[in-house]
Amino acid sequence: MQILCRLFIMKRIYAYLSIALILLVSCTSRDRYMTFSGYAQGGTYTVKLNLYDNGTRVNASPEEIRDSIDAILLDIDNTLSGYNRNSLLSRFNAGESDYEESMADSMFRDIYMEAVRIYQETEGVVDVAAGPLFDLWGFGFRSGEFPSDEEVTKVKESCGMDVMITDKSGKLNYNAIAQGYSCDLVADYLYSIGAKDMMVDIGEIFCDGLNPHGKPWSLGIDSPVDGNNELGAEIQGIFRAPAGPHGIVTSGNYRKFYIKDGKKYAHTIDPRTGYPVGHNLLSATVVADDALTADAYATYCMVVGLEESIRLLQSRADLEGCLIYDENGTFMTCCSGGFVLEEIQ
Repeated sequence: MQILCRLFIMKRIYAYLSIALILLVSCTSRDRYMTFSGYAQGGTYTVKLNLYDNGTRVNASPEEIRDSIDAILLDIDNTLSGYNRNSLLSRFNAGESDYEESMADSMFRDIYMEAVRIYQETEGVVDVAAGPLFDLWGFGFRSGEFPSDEEVTKVKESCGMDVMITDKSGKLNYNAIAQGYSCDLVADYLYSIGAKDMMVDIGEIFCDGLNPHGKPWSLGIDSPVDGNNELGAEIQGIFRAPAGPHGIVTSGNYRKFYIKDGKKYAHTIDPRTGYPVGHNLLSATVVADDALTADAYATYCMVVGLEESIRLLQSRADLEGCLIYDENGTFMTCCSGGFVLEEIQ
């Protein structure tokens, strides 16, 4: 696979271009497309879909669609959220629900098996059972900051998917895949009612079909400036999704980090070492057939760094990606052949 590297000049725009679409462009598109939004997973979600496919209306009313989406996301929160103290995941991590009881829940079992698959595919780079390490550094479900080497060694030896598989106990943190998984579940529901043209945004993206203009969905790729917490405030470029169903996920080290003694400690922890990564890769956007896989491999790239990420994109025909990295203070981009990033004019 050809990898294309080029320089993009960072430009500030004030419109919300991250997955921004002008939906009300005509009476026809206004009648056919609807937007649903609400709160989920500590933020907001937006679902845009065409209510008709080849002239046939989807098999649900707008009210039913809204209520179903909310119900799916509430179920995910009650099952997989580490921030919800009453969720099944929180009770499992606290030892209040054992392995067998937790696995009896179909959603918990489904994402756990996906996590094992990803762990094996990535040879331990993406490890949801390394949750105690994320807590230790203050990037998990508990507060913490700058542990000693001894603490890192002790925690690292007592956690991880290998320990989980063997002992059937431990602590899980699904943050690396949960939002992608959520997108896929909502998309599955939309397919079940006959929808085709859709864009599901729950912090990560799943899209299929066409937007109201009859064109591929457009997504803004945020510029990875430290502290850039406002979606669309600073855009590196625009990506137009390819035809067919795709998950599109960006992971980066520019929103969650802290500085100690002049050194930046990012939220991406390498579970193989137990320490935050320190390379020059600032963000990775990955496109896959589903959002969970895209989510997992965006995390993978942020763990392994630029060179290994390039090798990944060269070796996987099922993945496309855009890597933004720092080269002597300048943002550079490196994209796979199927990922065309359009510069903001």
